[in-house]
Amino acid sequence: MRLELYNALVNKVPGIRERYQSMRKKTSGAGRVRCWMALIWWNIAYHILRRRKAFEQHTTFMEIKKWDAVRSESETEIQESPGEMVKRLSAYDFISFDVFDTLIFRPFSRPTDLFFETGRRLGYPDFERIRREMEWRAREKKYQETGTREVTLDEIWEKMEQEAGIPKQEGMKTEIDCELSYCFPNPYMQEVVEKLKKDGKKLIITSDMYLRKPQIQELLDRCGYPKFDAYYVSCEYGVSKGDKGLYEQIKKDYGTEICYVHVGDNPYSDQKKAKEAGFATIPYKNVNDTGQSYRSEDMSVITGSMYRGVVNTWIHNGSRIFEKDYEFGFIYGGLFVTGYCQFIHEYAKKHHMDKILFLARDGDILKQVYDLMYPMENTEYVYWSRKAATILCAGYFKYDYFRRFLYHKINQDYTLEKIFSSMQLDDMLEGFCKGYSYEKDTKLTDAVAESCKKYLMDNWDQVLLHYKEASEAGKKYYENILKGCSHVLAVDIGWAGSGAIALEHLVDRVWNLNCKVTGMLAGTNTCHNAEPDASESFLQEGSLISYFYSQRENRDLWKFHDLNQDHNLYLEQLLCSPTAGFEGFAFDSTGKVILKFGKKDSNETGMRQIQKGILDFSGEWMRHFGKNNPLGMISGRDAYAPLALMLGNKAFLKEIAGIFHLNANVE
Repeated sequence: MRLELYNALVNKVPGIRERYQSMRKKTSGAGRVRCWMALIWWNIAYHILRRRKAFEQHTTFMEIKKWDAVRSESETEIQESPGEMVKRLSAYDFISFDVFDTLIFRPFSRPTDLFFETGRRLGYPDFERIRREMEWRAREKKYQETGTREVTLDEIWEKMEQEAGIPKQEGMKTEIDCELSYCFPNPYMQEVVEKLKKDGKKLIITSDMYLRKPQIQELLDRCGYPKFDAYYVSCEYGVSKGDKGLYEQIKKDYGTEICYVHVGDNPYSDQKKAKEAGFATIPYKNVNDTGQSYRSEDMSVITGSMYRGVVNTWIHNGSRIFEKDYEFGFIYGGLFVTGYCQFIHEYAKKHHMDKILFLARDGDILKQVYDLMYPMENTEYVYWSRKAATILCAGYFKYDYFRRFLYHKINQDYTLEKIFSSMQLDDMLEGFCKGYSYEKDTKLTDAVAESCKKYLMDNWDQVLLHYKEASEAGKKYYENILKGCSHVLAVDIGWAGSGAIALEHLVDRVWNLNCKVTGMLAGTNTCHNAEPDASESFLQEGSLISYFYSQRENRDLWKFHDLNQDHNLYLEQLLCSPTAGFEGFAFDSTGKVILKFGKKDSNETGMRQIQKGILDFSGEWMRHFGKNNPLGMISGRDAYAPLALMLGNKAFLKEIAGIFHLNANVE
């Protein structure tokens, strides 16, 4: 009956369950009454008052969260430095530490999410929920028999074997193996403990946990912690921090005249109850509670928990304060780039690609991460750009040539001199101005653009002659790149796929290099584009592949992503490169191919910080989940979720736009 009531009030609505479990985690004893009252009110609000939006926000597409956009996230939620904490702790005789979420982290935003991996290894569906239920039942049984709810892992697994059918020894070993595989040290606390140990302080462990002392000790040893002077674990004493029993046991063993201090993340059991037991307390902020208001929840349950866990433990552990540019890369670019590289790898392997070409400049950080993840594969960073593609394909993609160089720049203060220079037709400017009675500094308007187009169309052979050498030089450059290849993958960010399509056209129809080029995009044009269907035939046949979304997949993203709100530009900024923009190919006096570059974009330092953040995230993801663990595979839908949250925070986007020069035009 109690279980049925619990399922009806707590588990039926995911939004209520999350609120209740979050609140319940922080309370015990009399505090449970507040949890029950809140639970009843949430059910009334949802089922009777029908205020469902607040509880189902995480199930809708567009999450809305606001945060301080002026300062970096790590700066907003500052933890005192490890040195300051050591100084404060050194004043006490005995120093007690909580274990989980204090000394040790799991790369998940909720502790029980590790059970998903345990269930996968055991091949048991719905294991995470069943494991939580059996622990609750074991605690209720223990309370009825002994008056305490503190149970051991053995007792939980006795219930699991009885109710779920999984052999106890196999299940326990698998669960402990998962803990050993995924638990890792808190770098902040490692520094604190090492300094205190060096100073000869008495350090003890005080943990409410179903794992026994030897298991806790093994976890701490594996995480690189020194041996502690004593280990107090609730399941072995039948009392907890939450009922003050563990604190009283410590005082009983070591005396009441000693000055004790406890460090932990739980406001109730680690702070309130410790104080009531006569311990001084130094709170440590729970990294997942701290990061919760910033993180996306519109994600699949496993990947979402892993993403939030990795970000929260890195950004909020207190050991460092990061720059905004770094966090922009780590928090929003990291999952995107790591998942995109996984997608590229799987596609290239399945379709037996001879080589993966990462197109400049978006391909800069993509190749760095890809080579970090898959170091033995055949990849190359190649010079290519919208400008180079537009010029080299002018003879065939004539419409696109005029659209990019003229019509996209109307009424944006572009002068004729700048327009002709961008088209690399400087020597034709004078003839145009004389023929149409314009000055070099005349601004591009609709009428001027039409005159310009007519002049260039009338002199089209001359225009193409300007680009002949560039095409020949481009052919020689790509001959070397594609040597020995029959099929390559050209990787870009998006959006119409014109970069890969243009390269395929040149390689196949113009340069005759006998190599097929398939294009890989992060995202396509969307319903908000003026030409949303521009590349649909290529996507349909598979010569273009999209990771995030397309008209056929993840249509909610396809409907949300809006270039008119500069979504393209903000995502391109995540893949920014501190290198100069590529403008085209040419020959030097000896016939050697030379590469022509334009100016570098603004904020080179910030771009390097973004790339550093992305690389660090990818490294952390690999460290925790490896490259062959199916648990660590990131879908395009999940990879986009943090980006959608970012794109919904206008104050944050304003800060990003103020840091970088965002421009969609071909210059």
